[in-house]
Amino acid sequence: MSEAPVRVAVVVGSVREGRFAPTVASWFTEQAGRHGGFEVDVVDVADLALPLVMPGRGSAPAPEVVEEVANLSARLAAADAFVVITPEYNHSYPASLKNVVDWFMAEWRAKPVAFVSYGGISGGLRAVEHLRQVFAELHAVTIRETVSFHGAHGQFDENGSPKDAPATAVAAKALLDQLEWWARSLAQGRAARPYPA
Repeated sequence: MSEAPVRVAVVVGSVREGRFAPTVASWFTEQAGRHGGFEVDVVDVADLALPLVMPGRGSAPAPEVVEEVANLSARLAAADAFVVITPEYNHSYPASLKNVVDWFMAEWRAKPVAFVSYGGISGGLRAVEHLRQVFAELHAVTIRETVSFHGAHGQFDENGSPKDAPATAVAAKALLDQLEWWARSLAQGRAARPYPA
C-alpha cells in the first residue's frame, strides 16, 4: 500500500515589482511534482492581503482581515511541510515574508521547513540563515539541505529552466528527500503525542 503524498505549502516570499520569484517557484514546484511524494499548494505572498499592522494581544483582527487570515491559516495548518522560496534583500529576507510568518504560530509548529533561495553572490543563503532562527522560535524544524541560486538571473534560460539542469535537479531531490522524511516522521510524532509547545 503506497503512502499518501506529503502536503507541502510552497511559500513564495517576494513581492517586489519585476520579481524573479515566480521563475524559481515554477521550477521548484515542477521538481516537487516529479519527486512523487508531494501534493503542492503554492502560497504566493504577493497574492495575500495581510496588513502590516497586527492586532494587539488578545484582540481579533479587523473584520476585513479575518477571512484572509482564516483562509491562509487553514492552508498552512493543512500542510505537513513547508518550502520557503526567498530572495536576499540587504543580507536578509523580505519584510513581506516576515509579515506572513508572524501572523501565524501553531500552523508552523512541529513541522519541517526547507528553503530555496536566490540572489547575488551569496545566493540568498544569508536570508536562509536568518529564517532558520525565526522558524526555530516557532518550534519548526528546518532542513539542512538547501537549494540556492547564486547570480540567479544568469542561472536560468529564457524558458525559465536552470542552465545546469542536472545539478539543480540533484540538489532539489536531496532537499525533497529530507523534507519528505521529516514531514512523515513529525506527522507520526504529532499523531502519537501532542507537541508540548
